[in-house]
Amino acid sequence: MQSRTLFAMLILLYATSVFSAKKKNTTYNDASYGTSNNGTTLLITFDEGKSYNHPLYAIWLADEGGKYIQTLYVSESVGKGVYLRSNRNKGIWQPGEIQRPATLPYWIHQRNVRNENGGLLPTPKNPVVDAYTGATIKNSFRLKVNTDNTLAGKYKIYFELNQSWDWNEYWHNNKYPDDKEYKTSSQPALVYCAEIDTKNPEQTVVFKAIGYSHYAGADGSLSTDLSTITTALDITSKITARIVQ
Repeated sequence: MQSRTLFAMLILLYATSVFSAKKKNTTYNDASYGTSNNGTTLLITFDEGKSYNHPLYAIWLADEGGKYIQTLYVSESVGKGVYLRSNRNKGIWQPGEIQRPATLPYWIHQRNVRNENGGLLPTPKNPVVDAYTGATIKNSFRLKVNTDNTLAGKYKIYFELNQSWDWNEYWHNNKYPDDKEYKTSSQPALVYCAEIDTKNPEQTVVFKAIGYSHYAGADGSLSTDLSTITTALDITSKITARIVQ
C-alpha cells in the first residue's frame, strides 16, 4: 500500500514539474511602437489564454483619474478602418473599409475623435497614426511603446480586447436578433486596467478585468458585473505592464 502511495506521489510530482516547465517556456512575439518618441518606455506583456482566437486590441494611457491621454496601440483593422474580411461578394473574403462599433467601443468613446462622417471610429481618411497601429500582434506578445511625453506620477493603462464568435448561454446569437452590430461581437469587449507609478520604475503591475463595453458599441458605457462573461475571460491568462528604465 505504501509503495502504491509513493508511486502515485512521484507521478503527481512529475506531472506538476512538466506542467510548470511548459508554463515557463512561453514564446513571445515582440513588437515596438512610438519608436520615434522621446517619452517614457512602457513594456506590456500579454499571455494568451485557453480561449484565445485572434482577438483585436486597443491599449491606451490615462491619468490617475482615468481621463484619456493617448493611444498606445490599436489593431490595424480598427485603427485604419479597413478589415481583411470585409465582404464575400466575389465568393472569397475581400478586404475593405468597414465600421464595426461593437469591436472596441470603450476605447473609441474614450479617445473621442470624430471622423469625416461625424462618427468616432477611425477611417482610411482619418486613421490612427502609424506610430500606434499595425497588424494585430498574434498569440502571446511583448509590446514596447514610447509615450508622446515623459511621464511623471501615477497613471492608468487600459487594455480592451474582443473576439468574434464567442457566444455563450447568456450572450447567444438570438439575444438581439435585429441588432447586426451585436452579432459582430458575441460576448462584449472586455476592459482591463493597471496602474503604474513613475516613482516605482521596473515594478511589474498586473491588469485586472474591470468590466465590459456596450454589446453593440452604441455608447461608451462600462458594465462592471462580469457574471455573464465566460470564455471571453480566458482570451488572456495574464496581462502585465512595467516602466522600462
